Amino acid sequence: MREVDLLQAATKTLREGYTSRRQVLRMLPAGLGALLLSASDVPAADEHQPRAIATPRAPGAPKPAPPRHGGAPDQHGRAALSRPVFTLREYRRAVPGPAFPRDAVALTIDDGPHPVWTPKILRLLAHHHVPATFCMIGNQVLGHEATARDVVRDGHQVANHTWSHPTHLARKHGAKVSKEIERAQDKIYSTTGHTPAVFRSPGGDWSSTVLGAAANAGMVPLDWSDDPRDWSRPGTAAIRRRLLAARPGQILLCHDGGGDRSQTYAALKTVVPALKARGYRFIALDGRR
Repeated sequence: MREVDLLQAATKTLREGYTSRRQVLRMLPAGLGALLLSASDVPAADEHQPRAIATPRAPGAPKPAPPRHGGAPDQHGRAALSRPVFTLREYRRAVPGPAFPRDAVALTIDDGPHPVWTPKILRLLAHHHVPATFCMIGNQVLGHEATARDVVRDGHQVANHTWSHPTHLARKHGAKVSKEIERAQDKIYSTTGHTPAVFRSPGGDWSSTVLGAAANAGMVPLDWSDDPRDWSRPGTAAIRRRLLAARPGQILLCHDGGGDRSQTYAALKTVVPALKARGYRFIALDGRR
């Protein structure tokens, strides 16, 4: 091999980092070794650390997804919203996709799963072929895993409603908010196999910190537009009256957990078939495009 060819081969070997400068010099005559030392601007490879060789991305291949909790925008390219969504129209602006039917309403059910009321509500919804979005609390899934799986098995959507349903979440510091969201997310996923893409803050308590944490976890912040305050147990008639005032495009709020939900269940037994009789179509929200 000519000297110039030998020098070029040695330089290439050194540049690619497969061996050390000292090993390359052993392969060369003294004159060429000196020339390589004086002329080469290639940094020496560390003899004790393997060199990482980047694999080029194929043309047109997508960029690697950012870490799950790595910051906004999230893995869907979704930046934090300045406010939660209150109606189906706002929801569709936040999550682009096919338009909802003009007569659509969304039933959302919070604070479960509950071993008594969730199964009763599931049977009621199945009887009327109505889908819903169940906003689950992580520590309520704990111990009621079979009920949580029944919700998904029956074709409903699951949303994240924090781990412990803390009051005044908007006043909490960022680390606390993120832990509440992430811990619930992990428990819901490990139990049901479904990763929530919708987040509801307890009591509808929002702040820029809460909205940002939801975006970092890849979720749409969801509020409501029809609240019968059934959690306060105002009576079946009051709950029924408020829910029957629903209009197309609204997001309805009810509860299956947090205590005795017999009034909610009794009201829904009338409300669900009555709204269907008006021609309303129930839809569930999954947060995906």
